[in-house]
Amino acid sequence: MDYGIREPARLGQIRLPDGRRLGWAEWGPLDGTPVLLCPGAATSRGLAFGGGVVDAAGVRLVSVDRPGLGSSDPAPGRTLTDWAADIRHLIQERSLRAPSAVGFSQGAPFALALAANGLVNAVAVVSGCDELAHPRFAHSLDPQVRGMVDAVAADPGAAEESFAGFGGADALWDLIITTSCEADRAVYTDPVFQHAFRRAMDEAFSQGPAGYARDTVLAMSPWPFDPTTIAVPVDLWYGQQDTSPVHSPDLGESLTRMIPTATRHLLPTAAGSLLWTHAEDVLRTLPARVR
Repeated sequence: MDYGIREPARLGQIRLPDGRRLGWAEWGPLDGTPVLLCPGAATSRGLAFGGGVVDAAGVRLVSVDRPGLGSSDPAPGRTLTDWAADIRHLIQERSLRAPSAVGFSQGAPFALALAANGLVNAVAVVSGCDELAHPRFAHSLDPQVRGMVDAVAADPGAAEESFAGFGGADALWDLIITTSCEADRAVYTDPVFQHAFRRAMDEAFSQGPAGYARDTVLAMSPWPFDPTTIAVPVDLWYGQQDTSPVHSPDLGESLTRMIPTATRHLLPTAAGSLLWTHAEDVLRTLPARVR
């Protein structure tokens, strides 16, 4: 199956006001509708989705490396609000007029932070990491994830050091394969997809594990914005077969109730990899919400 894996049409970096570099990759026409991709945990700008759809859909897909991952310089102690400030400059530098955003897996809170800060006009959360530190999940988290949330709450610095010691791309790959359902493993171990996925993970860890560790602290912390104030359309895409313990324990059900503009899509036969198995649905629904 073709999972839409394509080499980027354009690669580059911008220079931020503090001198840091922020790396990006693009697919689709330059004059297309801009869609910012916030990738999943410990993957780089090079792993996108919908490569066979973006041109026909008129989408300019822009994937961005978060600080400390891939081609983006580190920003120790960064927050989700800092991420929004970085993307504000990217939007200006790359002339991304009225962009939307897609947040996959751990990229979900980063995409929602853009909406909360008024930077995008629609968001698609795909197999998204929910606000795991929220009290509504106090008794429904996987025990290992519960331990991570509690560790961050007790001592964020020590937790970040622990996450940095987890390992690198190989350890994370093993964890993903171990916790994925059969449908997801079929996607991730497809030879073409696996090559692109592993390469993106290697690129993400090219500066060491600090960027991944900081992202994980942010994913296990309370969000610095109130989801109930998000005013742009938000589509929440989940596969009912998804078994990842770090996505949403209720597959976005309670998040849909919290975000007043949210629409939930629960696909019975899909799993956590639906960003690649249902790319056309995601990419064609997003601009339609804006119109």
